[in-house]
Amino acid sequence: MLALAKQDRHMHERLDILSSIPGIGITTTLMILVDRPEIGGLGGKQVASLARLAPMSQSSGKWQGKTCIQGGRPNLGHAIFMPALVAIRYNADMKAKYDRLIAIGKEKKVAIIAVMRKLFVLANALLRDHQNGLKVPLD
Repeated sequence: MLALAKQDRHMHERLDILSSIPGIGITTTLMILVDRPEIGGLGGKQVASLARLAPMSQSSGKWQGKTCIQGGRPNLGHAIFMPALVAIRYNADMKAKYDRLIAIGKEKKVAIIAVMRKLFVLANALLRDHQNGLKVPLD
């Protein structure tokens, strides 16, 4: 898949942009581009919703006032879970977001999902603006 993607100039550029984001590797990049080819052309809420990372409010019964994530394409959510953990460890902005959510009492998994959403929205914005993310060395 990587060799095929590198043959196309436009796809090669998109691969470079996505893989420049700290925490997102080549496998995740390919997963995003295959499962979500329109990334870079949508708004932040649309991208998060289609990646199954947008909060949805419940409005009935015992779930009144609670939010959950649902809909969208679950494969993308699964693909970006581990990169979010890496980003929490090595990306200062993502770590700050995670720590801030934990400090106000959010569950760890909820904070991780918020970081996943932020990563995905960041990827969308970088592709839209044709910019590379800051690559932080992982050693």
